[in-house]
Amino acid sequence: MGKRLAAEFLGTFWLVLGGCGSAVLAANFGGDGNPLGIGFLGVALAFGLTVLTGAYAFGHVSGAHFNPAVSVGLWAGGRFAGKDLAPYLIAQVLGGLLAGFILMQIAKGSPSFALDAGQAGAFASNGYGALSPGGYSAAAAFLCEVVLTAAFLVVIMGATHGRAPAGFAPLAIGLALTLIHLISIPVTNTSVNPARSTAVAVFAGSGAIGQLWLFWVAPLLGGLIGGLIAKWLGEDRP
Repeated sequence: MGKRLAAEFLGTFWLVLGGCGSAVLAANFGGDGNPLGIGFLGVALAFGLTVLTGAYAFGHVSGAHFNPAVSVGLWAGGRFAGKDLAPYLIAQVLGGLLAGFILMQIAKGSPSFALDAGQAGAFASNGYGALSPGGYSAAAAFLCEVVLTAAFLVVIMGATHGRAPAGFAPLAIGLALTLIHLISIPVTNTSVNPARSTAVAVFAGSGAIGQLWLFWVAPLLGGLIGGLIAKWLGEDRP
């Protein structure tokens, strides 16, 4: 169990550092219109690449969840033992928090870095209403996070099924996460992962902390729904 938890810690650390790091450090590098800034597309790809590479690096150790919603969804789908949920969730949150802390130390090394807690997406945080990049309501944000997390679980469980093509699951999962970000960055700045949201919210200020509940409840509910759908579709078959 110790190595499994270490893999979840490191994998979540990598996801937050790579995905949120791209948003904080590179998405708008040089200001609007600068060709060096990677924008929404670059951030979406960064999140997908962190999951893809992390799954290949750590999947054989822990299953490469890196996300409390994924762990809950796999449990609901009969793929993960309930007794391991709490240790996995703790390792994921701690790994994300360390990445958030390191990212903040790096960001503060630039004289141009300024954190505005009232700004949408501050320090790659998730939000709704005034803290949504597109000003989307809490209801829209909640629905978006539930549906996309559920879809993510269906992809994960389908791609890792015994009858799926061997060795390609990380590619499908990474591309699915990229697509999810392309859809929902304007809505919530994309969570689908409570550990990722927590990792930056604690550094982004009271606004992000006050809205963090949604980015726990909605992804966990979505993961539960997605796991049950995947199981109903035939996950219990050989």
